[in-house]
Amino acid sequence: MDTEKKQQESTKEKGGSILTLPLSRKKFLVFSGLSVVGIGLGIAAQGCSNDQVVSTPPTGTDLGSGDLGILNYAYALEQLEAAFYIKVTSSFYTGATNEETTILTSIRDHEIAHRDFFKAALGTSAIPDLEVDFSTINFTNRQSVLTTAKTFEDLGVSAYNGAGYYIQDAGYLLLAGKIVSVEARHAAAIRDLLNPRSSDFAGNDVVDPSTGLDKQRKPSEVLPLADPYIKTIITANNLP
Repeated sequence: MDTEKKQQESTKEKGGSILTLPLSRKKFLVFSGLSVVGIGLGIAAQGCSNDQVVSTPPTGTDLGSGDLGILNYAYALEQLEAAFYIKVTSSFYTGATNEETTILTSIRDHEIAHRDFFKAALGTSAIPDLEVDFSTINFTNRQSVLTTAKTFEDLGVSAYNGAGYYIQDAGYLLLAGKIVSVEARHAAAIRDLLNPRSSDFAGNDVVDPSTGLDKQRKPSEVLPLADPYIKTIITANNLP
């Protein structure tokens, strides 16, 4: 029996949550695809009991309400980011350095893991796969790719920061906190690629200089900014 399995059994015996289990990077995708099925069932049950049903109206896909709506909101953003980095790494822009390809590939793997985690966790309550639109991005041009990456990462951090206030379940809040910390690392790395060794990794446009805290946005503020890159019509009528 390996160390991780012993830790899992110990956590279960103590009544711990699967969300708090220590996971190796190697096994994260396996966890998101298999072990989290129980969470998905729990979310689906909660959604039904609280009338938090994800609907697909004629005009598009609604994210739902409550914690279920917030999780689908995060899932939508992770789908967008994963699709972007998959496209970037499928054929790197002209002049990409070894450092850049390594960083962008690592970010791609993280975003795929985040996307797959939410999809497995939400189960049948997950919104459909989104159709993206990257027609305004020149994937052969370094500035175009990195500037878009900066936009997506900054948007993701502000989105998680803004959504955290509305999450009621402590387990989901813990998960969001773990993911936003990774997204913030991505944002800093991309900013450093654009402006090496500058203070831009925590610029005043994303960090409030008076408080030293990352800025935040509500779903109603984030979705219009993401909309140009998503063909699927998304509504968040029951989210703030």
